[in-house]
Amino acid sequence: MKILILCTGNSCRSQMAHGFLQSFDPELEVFSAGTKPAGKVNLLAVKVMKEVGIDISGHRPHSVVEYLNDTWDYVITVCGGANESCPVFTGNVEHRTHLGFDDPSDAIGSEEYVLSEFRRVRDDIKNKFEDFYKSHLK
Repeated sequence: MKILILCTGNSCRSQMAHGFLQSFDPELEVFSAGTKPAGKVNLLAVKVMKEVGIDISGHRPHSVVEYLNDTWDYVITVCGGANESCPVFTGNVEHRTHLGFDDPSDAIGSEEYVLSEFRRVRDDIKNKFEDFYKSHLK
């Protein structure tokens, strides 16, 4: 099964979702990309994923353009921006779905507060993707 997780910057939410989905089933082919990819993966996303035993430090943002001609079982958008501006795939996409999450990189405040927002969104991503995996992919 081949899955693309799509976000705007591909630096945070989509990277965390990618890490979780791959951890649920290493046999899945999981990719993530952005409609406007950032220069690197958000370091706080790397940190909070490491706290739950998933290493995404080797990930890097990709452009959705790299994947437009591919065949996908699922294309999953994880932010409103990517959902609204999701490009037309010339390859075959069997299922397209949206699982939306707040952007923790928008959090403003103390270091402790910002980190708590990353953890909250991480846990939300884990729960929703675990449910999705059990109900659609397993």
